[in-house]
Formats: sequence, C-alpha cells, structure tokens
Amino acid sequence: MEYSIIIEKNPSTGWYCGQCVQLPEALSQGESLDELMKNMKEAILLAIECRKENLKELYQGRKVFRRRLTVNA
Repeated sequence: MEYSIIIEKNPSTGWYCGQCVQLPEALSQGESLDELMKNMKEAILLAIECRKENLKELYQGRKVFRRRLTVNA
C-alpha cells in the first residue's frame, strides 16, 4: 500500500519532519530524506499495529463481521 507523506525541513536544525496523510498519528523525523522515509515506514507500521489493537479492544466479546465496500468518487 502507498501512503502520502507531508515533509517539512526545519530551517534551524536542517532536519526533515514528516507526517502521514492517511495516518496522522504517524510522525517522524530524520537528518536526511532517506532517513526520514525509513523512520516513516516504522512510524506507519506502529500506527497500524496500534489501530489493530484498539479495534480488538473495542470489539472484544461482540459478534461482528466485515464486508468490503467500494466507493467511486
């Protein structure tokens, strides 16, 4: 899956800061763009794992099912 990252370079430190558009809680930084992107991958994976855990807790003990839904906009 592809994610969009908003990147900003801090003028005082020269470091790059990033935030994932689809997962706003996924934030990271790096001294270079390569380092930032590596760190963003880790942040995205952690955000996904955290969301999965939160959903498990939310629906624990309830009878639920999943369906796929396609929306063309």
